[in-house]
Amino acid sequence: MLKHLNISFVQAIGQSNKGIRKYSFFYLIILNKLVKIRMSLPDFLKAKKLLPPIKTVRLQRGEKRVIIRVHPGKDPNNSIREGDSPIQIEKCRTESEMGLLSLTFHPSPAFNPSIFTLPPHRYHRPSSLAVRATSAAGTPQPLLQVNDLRAKILESGVEILHGVNLTVNEGEVHAIMGKNGSGKSTFAKVLVGHPDYEVTGGSVVFKGENLLEMEPEERSLAGLFMSFQSPVEIPGVSNDEFLVMAYNARRRKLGLPELGPLECFSYLMEKLQLVNMKPDFLNRNVNEGFSGGERKRNEILQLAVLGADLAILDEIDSGLDVDALRDVASAVNRIRAPKNSLMMITHYRRILDLLNPTHVHVMDKGKIARTGDISIVETIETEGYETVAALT
Repeated sequence: MLKHLNISFVQAIGQSNKGIRKYSFFYLIILNKLVKIRMSLPDFLKAKKLLPPIKTVRLQRGEKRVIIRVHPGKDPNNSIREGDSPIQIEKCRTESEMGLLSLTFHPSPAFNPSIFTLPPHRYHRPSSLAVRATSAAGTPQPLLQVNDLRAKILESGVEILHGVNLTVNEGEVHAIMGKNGSGKSTFAKVLVGHPDYEVTGGSVVFKGENLLEMEPEERSLAGLFMSFQSPVEIPGVSNDEFLVMAYNARRRKLGLPELGPLECFSYLMEKLQLVNMKPDFLNRNVNEGFSGGERKRNEILQLAVLGADLAILDEIDSGLDVDALRDVASAVNRIRAPKNSLMMITHYRRILDLLNPTHVHVMDKGKIARTGDISIVETIETEGYETVAALT
């Protein structure tokens, strides 16, 4: 009886407390830490129905390669089936430490499309994690598709986004620029499910799933990361505790076993070296007493540890001197993977020169008014945002 009462208690907090929902994924983990005797994070996720097993994967005609998440040490041969027959696996190799397997196979003549069964005791893909399929030609797949997105401030009812359209493919770097009040940060916060905003129209598809139907914590666990302009302090919670709980929560979401203390320590040390941070950062409370540069670097450390299919960096360059900016940009470049994408919001060219965006967008009056390459920035510097936004 006590366990059921505690589940209801934790759910009520997760649904009603704006302080938790604002940074919901991380705050849920902290909540788990603070009330650990009440309920574990896996129980919370199960109570929220975030961890249903999946037994089938549907592929479209012509797709011959699929990436699935699999428990380490399991052999996929004769485990994936098309109907009642095993699929002949041509190639099988580990893609990364997160337990990804790349399978290349020969579909049957009746492939129209086929449904492939993944034994749930061996493989697990949570509902909000889409299987990535790559066409035979290797064409990059859309990661984020935003269509006519409209949103308002929940408290005042004022509409801020007036029809945003954007597509981000795997491996792309998108910069969003615009004058203050143009809707840049609002757009980012709506994508991660900030409770101060309400979507009034449009659609957002992330990795083939309806992003707007996901809770904020689901979006984070599904591979969406946001670095905030002013990272919050969390007194009493050390960085190492925070990162270990967050990383193991992500592993559980991917159907992978949790890492033990020694494995976690080794993993964190590796990521600290990757972003050029000292080990004593792990012993300090999250962002407590940090300088502006340390807070931004700590956000990048979180990104390095958790990983993300799409990382949104909201003015990561604000308040940084030249050296700190170079350190942050260098860390971002080191942790980027070929298929992962980046969206950065900025006012300044200096971060763009370091991160080399593939696309530059100019927002004006709640929508994307102009899209191009880095050359747009030169026009902005000489003629201003309004002139660029007015160009067609």
